[in-house]
Amino acid sequence: MTQTTGAGVPPAPRSSSFLSEVKDAVTPRATLLVIGVIALQLLFIASYVGALHDPKPRDVPFGVVAPPAASQQAVARLQRLPGSPLDPRAVADEATARKKIMNRDLDGALIVHPARTTDTLLVASGGGTVLATTLQKYLTVLEASQQRTVRTVDVAPASSQDFDGLTSFYLVVGWCVGGYLCASILAISTGARPADASRAAIRLAVMVLVSVVGGLGGAVIVGPILGALPGSVAALWGLGALVTFAVGAATLALQGVFGIVGIGLAILLVVIAGNPSAGGAFPLPMLPPFWKAIGPALPPGAGTWVARSIAYFDGNDTTAALLVLSAWAAAGIVITLVAAVLRTRRRGGPRPAQAP
Repeated sequence: MTQTTGAGVPPAPRSSSFLSEVKDAVTPRATLLVIGVIALQLLFIASYVGALHDPKPRDVPFGVVAPPAASQQAVARLQRLPGSPLDPRAVADEATARKKIMNRDLDGALIVHPARTTDTLLVASGGGTVLATTLQKYLTVLEASQQRTVRTVDVAPASSQDFDGLTSFYLVVGWCVGGYLCASILAISTGARPADASRAAIRLAVMVLVSVVGGLGGAVIVGPILGALPGSVAALWGLGALVTFAVGAATLALQGVFGIVGIGLAILLVVIAGNPSAGGAFPLPMLPPFWKAIGPALPPGAGTWVARSIAYFDGNDTTAALLVLSAWAAAGIVITLVAAVLRTRRRGGPRPAQAP
């Protein structure tokens, strides 16, 4: 028997109702967002595997200390290594080589002792244990081909609690995650684009508070609590606040211009492009050219460089990286506010008061 409604009309088939619901749900906007997610997924795989699947040293800044006659020969021999792993240059003496390593101008140096059969290799595992180990392997083989041996001295050793020198990288990644997650939560809870400039300013103020608290928390966790990273807690706190705010402000700016899609763009810049190029798992000289080039210009790379400098290199050579982070923060502030002002003008005036 066929069931009928009160008016005597049979109900619509369930399959027809389901298809109607699907049709209503799959809007052009939803379709584009799903396509965007798939694109981010594939870019994630391509970026991480492309950067990290076959690490090799390329043009590593490397010093050579030797008597004048032997210096040119040693530099030339290192320049001829297959694949150009080293970028050797003559250095006046061992003290100068050590100073250049601590200033992060060199990643290692060979001290040639003509009167002996053993030379000295200076490395800095605090700048990346994998790179220091790789330099030792290369120089051991090269010295053996000359019937010589090499003794390795670590000028800036990584902490025994900092496995492979990765703590700085993970610390900065945590700060970056805090930055774009906070900005994303503000977008999801109250709208991707702030109603006006005053609401945009409130969001930026929230980011400042989150950055200060998150920066301090990260510095205390890796320092006094876990003992994973040496260095000034105050300096790491300041770095953490700057990294978190730079990423958060940049995410707010992208949301202000592109709406909810801005969250995806922030993930593209920070996670997909920034993390594998940061020099964390493998220091910059071991990355392919593209990632090696973009890493220092993105927050994860700039933050990782400064964190390692604070921990192991007496805070040397941080100016350029701090300027990069400051530029991201400043651009985020300006774009967030300008986008809000322009949006208000297009609307013809401010909207009624709402949550930030």
